[in-house]
Amino acid sequence: VQLQACGGGLVQAGGSLRLSCASSVRLSNINNMGWYRQAPGKQRELVAIITSGGSTLYADSVKGRFTMSRDNAENMIDLQMNSLKPDDTAVYYCKAQERFSGLIYWGQGTEVTVSS
Repeated sequence: VQLQACGGGLVQAGGSLRLSCASSVRLSNINNMGWYRQAPGKQRELVAIITSGGSTLYADSVKGRFTMSRDNAENMIDLQMNSLKPDDTAVYYCKAQERFSGLIYWGQGTEVTVSS
């Protein structure tokens, strides 16, 4: 499984960005998919998860601002990020767990910078 993330960039506080992550395999072969982020000098942390059934879970820090979606037809997941804050500055990674093997795969990361 290969994951290709894109959509990062520089935005002012209060702005929006939409991240996308394309999978090289059909999402029907993927269980949970997630977005994680790693800020400079900090550990990687969970941002949001979406299950194969479409249920979502968000970190408290992004609830109400970020929305994760899953497009099984396009084999992609998206993360709509609104009301961005400087604390959201990080490299964002998508993650997938293959359904049958249970193996975990990571995308290459896309950088988000929010200026104050």
